Amino acid sequence: MPHAGSIAVLPNRPLTVGELLDSAVLLLRGHLGALLPLAGALALVEQLLLLPLRSAVGVDPPLWWTLSMSSLGPFLVLLAIGAATEAVIITLLGNPAARAAGNALVGRPTSMRDLLRPRGARWGATLLLCPVVGVTMLLASLPGPTWFLGFALLGGVAPALALDRLRPLRAPIRSVDLALRVGGRAAGLRLLGYLVWWLLRVGLAWGMFTGLSSLNLIAAGWAVAVAMLLWAAVNMVGYAGLACLDAVLHLETRIRTEGLDIHLSRAPVDAPRTTLLAVGR
Repeated sequence: MPHAGSIAVLPNRPLTVGELLDSAVLLLRGHLGALLPLAGALALVEQLLLLPLRSAVGVDPPLWWTLSMSSLGPFLVLLAIGAATEAVIITLLGNPAARAAGNALVGRPTSMRDLLRPRGARWGATLLLCPVVGVTMLLASLPGPTWFLGFALLGGVAPALALDRLRPLRAPIRSVDLALRVGGRAAGLRLLGYLVWWLLRVGLAWGMFTGLSSLNLIAAGWAVAVAMLLWAAVNMVGYAGLACLDAVLHLETRIRTEGLDIHLSRAPVDAPRTTLLAVGR
């Protein structure tokens, strides 16, 4: 079994909040080569998709914010669409992040080639559920405050597919179930992770844009393009980090509530990960 001390990517025991965040960072750091390029490509596509919507609403970089009451309705729709694209991207990244976390839990190294190999990765099922996650987040975000419910409950969809090996229709139910256990602990920690990342990304993107502007390094007509690249760069790290947090939260909740650590301690050392971590379908 993997090392159970503080330096383990995912110790085989219940974790404190600080240890969970550390595990997510360690998981991301150990698989930057696979996660960041995929996250960067998805974050850039997101910026390109949102560009015409931002132009239609009339928001300006770098914060893409509007205070006009006449455009408040379209702006809220823009925010809801942005929340949906974020959720879809994190779900896609959650597939390789979950498989990396599962291998870390059972003490088996994972190469970049392993994470990118399609065989057995259940990419088809993940892609199938992405519209479900996106539409759910869109509908939850349109009323405003209900956004946090959708985001808090959907973090386990990709891990339920990639690790628990559930059928696609059961994965969202499994995600909600695990998120609400122990008084909604996983749901609250996912929201905490998002809040930390949101504060960091706004500060970094706005700060870098302001710094470049103050130094006259943004040529006329390039403000939108520069802002998009900055947001894509910040989101690249944030999306990958949140996917890693979802993966370790999923496994830690299983350890805390299902005795996964006991199951692993009794399993044969040569058992495949898909068998060790799978649950009944």
